Amino acid sequence: MHEANEDRVNPFPTLFRLLGAGVVAGVLLAFIALPGVGSAGLTARDAADNFQNMESDLKTTPPSEKTVMYDAAGKPVATFFDRYRESIRLDQVAPIMRKAIIDIEDARFYEHGALDLKGTLRALASNVESDQTQGGSTLTQQYVKNLLADSAKTKEEYQEATAPTVGRKVRELRYALDVEQRMTKDEILQGYLNIAYFGSGAYGVQAAAKRYFSKPAAKLKLGEAALLAGITQNPAAWDPIRNPNDARTRRDVVLNRMAELGTITPAQAKTEIDKPIHLNRTEPVGGCQMSDAPFFCQYAMYDALNLLSKGKYWSLNDTKKREVVNDLNRGGYSIRTTLDRKAQRSVDQALRNIVSPSSHKVGAQAMVEPGTGNVRAIGLSKRFGSGKGRTTINLPANSAHGGGVGVSAGSTFKIFTLLAALDQGIPVNTSIAAGSNTVLNGMRDCKGGGFGPWPVKNSDPAEKGAYNLKTGTWMSVNTFYAHLEKRVGLCDSVKMAERFGLRQASGAPLQQVPSQVLGTNEIDMVSLASAYAGIAARGKYCAPVSITEITDNEGKKLKLPKAKCDQVVDRGVADQANSIMQGVFDKGTARGRSIGRPAAGKTGTCEAHTCAVFAGHTPIMASSVAYWDPRGQFKYPVYGVYGADQPAAIWQQAMRTALAGRPAPGFTRPTGDFGDTATVPDVVGLSIGEATTKLQAADFEVHVSPKPVRSSEPKGTVASTSPSAGTEAPLSSVVTIYMSNGDKDENEEGDEPNEGEGFFRWPWD
Repeated sequence: MHEANEDRVNPFPTLFRLLGAGVVAGVLLAFIALPGVGSAGLTARDAADNFQNMESDLKTTPPSEKTVMYDAAGKPVATFFDRYRESIRLDQVAPIMRKAIIDIEDARFYEHGALDLKGTLRALASNVESDQTQGGSTLTQQYVKNLLADSAKTKEEYQEATAPTVGRKVRELRYALDVEQRMTKDEILQGYLNIAYFGSGAYGVQAAAKRYFSKPAAKLKLGEAALLAGITQNPAAWDPIRNPNDARTRRDVVLNRMAELGTITPAQAKTEIDKPIHLNRTEPVGGCQMSDAPFFCQYAMYDALNLLSKGKYWSLNDTKKREVVNDLNRGGYSIRTTLDRKAQRSVDQALRNIVSPSSHKVGAQAMVEPGTGNVRAIGLSKRFGSGKGRTTINLPANSAHGGGVGVSAGSTFKIFTLLAALDQGIPVNTSIAAGSNTVLNGMRDCKGGGFGPWPVKNSDPAEKGAYNLKTGTWMSVNTFYAHLEKRVGLCDSVKMAERFGLRQASGAPLQQVPSQVLGTNEIDMVSLASAYAGIAARGKYCAPVSITEITDNEGKKLKLPKAKCDQVVDRGVADQANSIMQGVFDKGTARGRSIGRPAAGKTGTCEAHTCAVFAGHTPIMASSVAYWDPRGQFKYPVYGVYGADQPAAIWQQAMRTALAGRPAPGFTRPTGDFGDTATVPDVVGLSIGEATTKLQAADFEVHVSPKPVRSSEPKGTVASTSPSAGTEAPLSSVVTIYMSNGDKDENEEGDEPNEGEGFFRWPWD
């Protein structure tokens, strides 16, 4: 302590002895920059002994950089950061900005090495003569300090990198010597400008220029450059947003210093000093809340976290998860996604046209591309965020993508029992007598576990009688499908849904219970749309994909897992299912919801009216929609709402708009013998030749009755057919044509057809 006091009274002899021994120059700098803290770290003697042996190779991660997510067309979707930074080249910084930062921080930057001896002596003299501390650090040393602080991964590491100790200053100088050997002055200046903190959350000069002036660093003017250059020494004190008066005072100091050094004239300095500070602020808000596709963004964000953690994100503890999040926010990645902006706008508009954002009820929708699994849009009627009409829960997605517990699938799940039946070779024309209610016994899950009596009833008591695979699907008859599930087997029915990637939204396997055929499993809309996309792609199921490419801040592409696509059912089976599902729009529960192009779909009304769902697809796009009250499906049911109502209306509007202008291919016509049926076309009034051609085109055999019948149709044209027009009949079955005698008068020759002459009988009659 006595020696320290002597140096304070007459420091120069000691100084020159230290300067003569260059290996302890860091000690000198430490005492200059931090007077009075000689006891708070290494002693001068220890530093001198160890300086040469200190580690000099600066090992740090690159400066934290914002991550940008892009849509499929390369347009930004969202920006992620915890430190708002956008690194640029030195030639992208206005020359006046470069001069301002050098003049105020290190005027002899291009003339000295890691240590500026003249600047050091000047700082020491100032510190000796006053209680104020004038720093002696060069820009290179400041660059090193910022690198160490930015690379800190823990609070302890950050405190070590910024602690006011001699040891830290010596270590910085040792690293600075190495940096000066490996980097040019321009490279060091560029690095410093990109890493320095400029207050208000802006890291780097580009971020600062945009934060305060809403312009790039290349367009900064003299007064703006002086303001920014003055901030870095004490960002908290000279932040122009929080402390505008102090910031202006500091700006003027910079301008006077620039005039003193001859960078600008005194007149230029005075002109700028007379001006008040004018800011044009841009708030550095990142994350999905600022995206115009926030629910898709959130889905893709979780996929990115999983990819960056090599598929382990959800198995990590909270500390490790935070490290992965930090990697995303600070890693400078470019993430290319599958988002289709046109599809997304179509989804958002349809949802909010039909469901008010302020309603307790919600509409949720997803669009997925068949054959690739690319997720094209994810939307919710509520807006993203906190407050009325908003939510941060990604309700269209599963829990692994920020969603909730999901929503009951309703009768959209019947399709997987239909697929299982077709896969087993059960003919389409198989007739099952289904009453308005029934009780089934003998169901068993995949482990052989049995279930007691299962009572089932139809939503409409009028739905009773005999149905086949077509008519039972078109009319969504619960009792028919309960019997079909028993015939197929509960296990096979559930496993078919699992083939198409379906699990509960929680991530748990599907419940193997008899009522699953009616959609009691709670799922998410992305998974349901992906499953229907697999049907559209002729049985080729592809797991949903939201990210196609991730590039790090050095331009290196990360290795991503290959797309998971599998042929889960024969093409013919999927083709037959698509053929049946098309009838839902023409003859079934979704009449009036067509979109002007070939489409297949299925309505779904959930148990006890807890929700309503619709899922459907074309050969080039699949989509699913759910409508429910997320406060609790059973507590707040949606009475009076069916799958053909709000869900199908949203689906119809969104699909029409999203696919407008795109090709409208049809589905592949089923081949093979599925015991299919077809609708007898209306040929009344046509000539015998025209009627025969039309019936044969519909895969029917034709028989012409030799006896004409009484009819007001022109003589010799078709009076009627058996089966009649609109009837479902097995393919290749015979349709009898009856010719008209041209007169309804009973005295004229001709008779009504009778059952004995070519009259069609259903096989179950």
